[in-house]
Amino acid sequence: MKILVCISNVPDTTSKINFTEGDTKFDTNGVQFVINPNDEFGLTRAMWFKEKQGATITVATVGGATVEPTMRKALAIGADEAIRINAEPTDGLFVAQQLTEVIKTGSYDLIIAGRESIDYNGGMVPGMMSAMLNYNFINTCIGLEIEGNTATAIREIDGGKEKISATLPLIVGGQKGLVEESDLRIPNMRGIMMARQKKLNVLEPIDASFGTEDIKFEKPAAKGAVKLVESDNISDLIDLLHNEAKVI
Repeated sequence: MKILVCISNVPDTTSKINFTEGDTKFDTNGVQFVINPNDEFGLTRAMWFKEKQGATITVATVGGATVEPTMRKALAIGADEAIRINAEPTDGLFVAQQLTEVIKTGSYDLIIAGRESIDYNGGMVPGMMSAMLNYNFINTCIGLEIEGNTATAIREIDGGKEKISATLPLIVGGQKGLVEESDLRIPNMRGIMMARQKKLNVLEPIDASFGTEDIKFEKPAAKGAVKLVESDNISDLIDLLHNEAKVI
């Protein structure tokens, strides 16, 4: 089984986010980048298929040379090879078209992507790829087993979970639950050394269209000051809730 894991290079959630050029560009200075958490869950699940069923794993991303440390980490975790499409991932449609071309060329059986990236939270790319390729698609996936040409998956739905089956080729939008955080793998020294010998192929992007354009970014408004009320001063509490918070 050939597996492609789609990787996004995203800011660490502890990074301080700023914007430049009149809040139209993301400021990368001093920002630590990591594998998108939803993608890392998918990569870890792919490693299970590699170890149990002999699958091969390719990781792919759209990005400039600055994303290569993230791809090397994926190789150190256990991916067999990596593909970087040499373009800035400024739009979900553009990214989906680039990755779709990789999928067509590689004839992959299973494509695992995160249901969304934690930077822009678009949640568009896996579904777009499935539409372009006419592949089966399972989103918000929290469980996945493969037997022969059949996948059995569990996905989150409103108010519960749904168990479904689909045939390969299949695109999965994964998230926490596909594996747990405790299952995530930290590259060891042997994996890091082996990653240096693995292929990291750089491809030029195909001609593709853009569906959206970022106009401006805005940070959430600062939280207001907290007002403390003595536990026995019920009248002041009611007054604040009614006149200031306006919730009663």
